[in-house]
Amino acid sequence: MEYTSFEIALIFYLAATIISALELFKSTKITSRLMFMSAVIGFAFHTINIISRYIDAGHIPISNFHEATSFFSWCTIFFFIILEIKYKVGLLGSFIMPIGFLLMLASSMLPKEIIPLSPVLQHYLLGIHTVLAFMGNASFAMAFGIGIMYLVQEHYVKSKHPSGLFQRLPSLQILDEINHKLITIGFPLLTLAIITGAIWAQKAWGSYWRWDDPRQVWSLATWLIYAIILHARLLAGWRGRRASILSIIGFITIIIAFFGVKLLKKGLHVFL
Repeated sequence: MEYTSFEIALIFYLAATIISALELFKSTKITSRLMFMSAVIGFAFHTINIISRYIDAGHIPISNFHEATSFFSWCTIFFFIILEIKYKVGLLGSFIMPIGFLLMLASSMLPKEIIPLSPVLQHYLLGIHTVLAFMGNASFAMAFGIGIMYLVQEHYVKSKHPSGLFQRLPSLQILDEINHKLITIGFPLLTLAIITGAIWAQKAWGSYWRWDDPRQVWSLATWLIYAIILHARLLAGWRGRRASILSIIGFITIIIAFFGVKLLKKGLHVFL
């Protein structure tokens, strides 16, 4: 059941991604509903997979790279569904579903066996720290998608001959407001993730911070980027294009940190 639900979720995410790509060229109410329902059904099976794995492992399933990538995808689709229900942002799936699907696809290629937790990971902060981190990253993934949508719409606004896509994308003001809300949600989540991670590191390794841990360093770099976005918006009035570009850079930093640390294979997060 565990692996079956994972494969079914992957198939429905693929279907939603293909439909969302087609919507860039021509969308109707039927294709929009079909894309959203595919994402919701995939999310339901994905949730079943995570619950099943939790029961089998006896702990929250984010303790290896397969589980972490899968959970990152789950959080991203979760935020997408919430955002779509609340704001009904046209074509949002075209910019978000590929992220959720590619994360899930990467997860499918990684070893799936459940490995017993090492003693250092057997701590209540495992769940708190990682859930905060992935929820924050998922919120930033949404801001990334909205940021790209803003730049695309801005291009059409300035164009003398805007295409049909211009009519189906939300206005620049709406996109900018949603981008700001997502960052104000993700920033405190990331902040709390860094704080709980530092507390855990002190208890486990006797030090709150290790500059030789790439994930800690990259997390700090990411935090600084989003702090600059919020600070510049509040004090310097940075909105729209500048905020969108910074939110795109911020998420690229997250992706580099997430996959780059795996390739480096060093630091406190080497178990991922």
